[in-house]
Amino acid sequence: MMSYLWGGMILIGIVYAAFTGNLESVTDAAIQSAQDAVTLCITMMGVMSMWVGLMEIAKEAGIVERLSRILGPALHALFPGVPKRSKAEEYISLNMIANILGLGWAATPAGLNAMKELDAIRDIRGLPAGVATKDMCNFLILNISSLQLIPVNLIAYRSSYGSKNPAGIIAPAILATLFSTVVAIVFICILNRFSKERRRVGK
Repeated sequence: MMSYLWGGMILIGIVYAAFTGNLESVTDAAIQSAQDAVTLCITMMGVMSMWVGLMEIAKEAGIVERLSRILGPALHALFPGVPKRSKAEEYISLNMIANILGLGWAATPAGLNAMKELDAIRDIRGLPAGVATKDMCNFLILNISSLQLIPVNLIAYRSSYGSKNPAGIIAPAILATLFSTVVAIVFICILNRFSKERRRVGK
């Protein structure tokens, strides 16, 4: 769907530029955008390489494991269907830690693995295939809210586009993502409560 949307927007832009005599501007913009994209990718590659490397060091040093234990009680409350010390819990913890550090790209593999493990748990329990479980929905909601203490991606974007103070986004980002995460947690708690009540009624 998104491919059709973007393709349609590009096609409409080209046709409009042709009719208004601005086709040359579209060509220049396309070339400049390609150059900016390459510059941005190089900048992001350096930043992400550094932070992903630090994450690996933290993982080998046992820091990630300790943080996972700290997050354990909260994860058990938010994901009641996930067994303790399971692979799913490990990947969820890793995803949350990476998101908190602002490493959205580094968090993606952990998030995908977490979903695979949650899907395996669903199969073990004999739940219908192709339907998201409550824990899957909870994880997606929490992942989207994404509390960030250091918005690395945004800082890198601002730096690549010549911002005089790339790190100036840190305080607003913390406040915005903290609020969104609190709302997500409250919503998940309400959802968990509602589900328990429905199971009781069903019995």
